[in-house]
Amino acid sequence: MLIVYPAIFHQEAETYWVEFPDLSGCQSYGSTIAETIENAQEALLGYVLTVLEEEEKLPAASAVNSLESSKDCFVSLVSCDLNRYEANKAVKKTLTIPSWLNDRAMALGINFSKTLQDALLLKIQK
Repeated sequence: MLIVYPAIFHQEAETYWVEFPDLSGCQSYGSTIAETIENAQEALLGYVLTVLEEEEKLPAASAVNSLESSKDCFVSLVSCDLNRYEANKAVKKTLTIPSWLNDRAMALGINFSKTLQDALLLKIQK
């Protein structure tokens, strides 16, 4: 699913920043236009995924020609493709391990999720 929102790009000295008028608090910046566009796509994706994970509704996108900008700004559409990230969605799993193993791993500060992911990747790659 392609998500598209209008964004206002601003230039201040040697830096650019971008805001999404329809998405409260969704902003980013960069030192070049290309970097700012890339960062805007990442910010949009993070915002959209957060809203969807919280099972909230995304606000409607304004028409790009309805937004006004000053002479040091321009309006453009920014998109993110949720289909590219669907395969990376985290899935919660419940598992059972011996108590002594849990206690020892906890004492060593082992990240259970990371360890399981690493072990599964090793198994899959065999």
